[in-house]
Amino acid sequence: MEQGILLRELNHRINNGLASAINLVSAAAVRVEGAEAKRALSDVVELLHGHADVQQALAMPKGKALIDAATYIRMMGSATRRSLLDRMNIRLVVATEYLPLQPERCRRLGMIVHGLVTEAAKHACFDARTGEIRIKLSRIGAVVNCVVLDNGSRSARGAAGNGLRISNDLAKGLAGRVEHGSGDEFTSVVLSFPLREREWQANCAIAERRIPRPSRRSDVSPSGTSALCTRASSPDQDSRPTAIRPDPGPPRGGQQLSAHAAADVLGELLSPGHRMDVS
Repeated sequence: MEQGILLRELNHRINNGLASAINLVSAAAVRVEGAEAKRALSDVVELLHGHADVQQALAMPKGKALIDAATYIRMMGSATRRSLLDRMNIRLVVATEYLPLQPERCRRLGMIVHGLVTEAAKHACFDARTGEIRIKLSRIGAVVNCVVLDNGSRSARGAAGNGLRISNDLAKGLAGRVEHGSGDEFTSVVLSFPLREREWQANCAIAERRIPRPSRRSDVSPSGTSALCTRASSPDQDSRPTAIRPDPGPPRGGQQLSAHAAADVLGELLSPGHRMDVS
């Protein structure tokens, strides 16, 4: 509770500071003479509004109800594009699927993704290529995978920046881990973390509603749709995804992902044959 109060106070002060800066620069833009000076100050106002949008997008969601991480990530990405990427001529592509998460865990995910996108924009070398950063958020069984992939190279010093270390620390709060990959023309980061039991139940309920019911009698038992959620996370089923090996059944609180599972995710998503379904 004390941490929540301090966080709200910090956000309140940041928002007030940004609002004050916007008002001061806006007033200066009105008073200043000369079209070039007015345009320059107007650009500063627009930039400050972009940072205010990012701050608003990353604010702690209110209440304790599960919220959609896909919508949260898209709002954060849109604000980041306006505040940073558009000015650097870097394209942002987001591909997500509906994913209910607890509010504090959703915000932590948003902070990690924002940090990774910012690191990519600051340190990636796109050479003559048009810069592009892709975010893909998906769930396989009881494990959430979030990939941040850009089409630039990065020096060893840039790849080990403070932003990535902060992302690693934040991932620990999700009982997850971060894996990095790089090449001459790409840099990628894969965040993987397990769902908590409440999140798992909500995601399975959504999966049940989306599975079309057969019009004729089938061999699937009445609990077959629920079993699909279980099989998706069971390593003993032939139909399990090959990208990860999550533990069967609902996740337990504080469950840690194995290094082998995270490495499998990275290898699958970076394979030449892998295709991102971009919306």
